[in-house]
Amino acid sequence: MYTNYIIAGILVLNFFLPIGYMMFKKQKQQKTTKWVLGSQIFVFFATVVVGSLLMFHSASSTVALAATEATAEAAPAAGEGLRFLAAALSTGMSTIGAGIAVASAASAALGALSEDSKIMGKALIFVALAEGVALYGMLISFMILNA
Repeated sequence: MYTNYIIAGILVLNFFLPIGYMMFKKQKQQKTTKWVLGSQIFVFFATVVVGSLLMFHSASSTVALAATEATAEAAPAAGEGLRFLAAALSTGMSTIGAGIAVASAASAALGALSEDSKIMGKALIFVALAEGVALYGMLISFMILNA
């Protein structure tokens, strides 16, 4: 019931705790950045694991309920958790790939623009093509959720 609020709270804390740590702790920038990145990766994957466990727990209780009641309507809800997991993975992995592609394409575009300013249109096209990968993953997740 309150699992969505708990997961949302963990993700919000994942954003604000490292920022608070950087503000109150005076260290070298490189050491602080490594700690912030490590903590955010750890909390993100911990949230994914906890969310998956909660999602599959509700799916297994739905399966047990369907088995006890033996109704035809409750049986399709057993794969509900896997459907949400597939949608999340398609969006998340495509977004990560798009981020990597945009990082390399944008830095190369800036380097090329510093030598010749006439190629700005071509450079923006390559960056936009890399960004399109995230949109494709989101469209696939919408298709999975609406199936």
